[in-house]
Amino acid sequence: MDRLLVLVRHGQSEWNLKNLFTGWRDVGLTEKGVAEAHAAGLALKAAGLSFDVAYTSVLSRAEETCRIMLQELGQADLPTIRDAALNERDYGELTGLNKDDARARFGEEQVHIWRRSFDVPPPGGESLKDTAARTLPYFHKEILPRVKAGERVLVAAHGNSLRSIIMDLEELSGEEIVARELATGSPIIYRLDAEGRIAEKRDLAA
Repeated sequence: MDRLLVLVRHGQSEWNLKNLFTGWRDVGLTEKGVAEAHAAGLALKAAGLSFDVAYTSVLSRAEETCRIMLQELGQADLPTIRDAALNERDYGELTGLNKDDARARFGEEQVHIWRRSFDVPPPGGESLKDTAARTLPYFHKEILPRVKAGERVLVAAHGNSLRSIIMDLEELSGEEIVARELATGSPIIYRLDAEGRIAEKRDLAA
């Protein structure tokens, strides 16, 4: 029984590079992001891993990262399930703004609160708490049962949807999870016990 769950934040996107709030806006990977996705797939292959199913958001930067990783794993035809529940946090009125411009417009302290508080959403957008309220029911209904049943599951998604899952798995507080940085294109490998608790964790970025 493998009970393997691998979480990967998508490779660098065009708007990551430009320091823009991206959220639900559908932007592609940069050349670096494509390279990060290839490297992630090769790292998983070198670790001797393969998968029974993959999950990703409906945003192309995550879908493309997933596709490239599976290609490197020799599993290009693996069943892949796409769902908006795994989408990035919606940044509302901040979407498309340069982070420095947002600080100039709203004030550095306010932008810091929107970015790094657990439960304060930007105007028209989602807090991390809101994102978790969307992501975790899907995780518990669709993904975790398959892992607990012994399947090997790959999830390619986004910084904040993955933070929601990590918060749940690692039993972290809201304050603890907002401080967790997730590198782009860097797999985090979990092996779970029959109850869905972490038996082993390995971060390939570490």
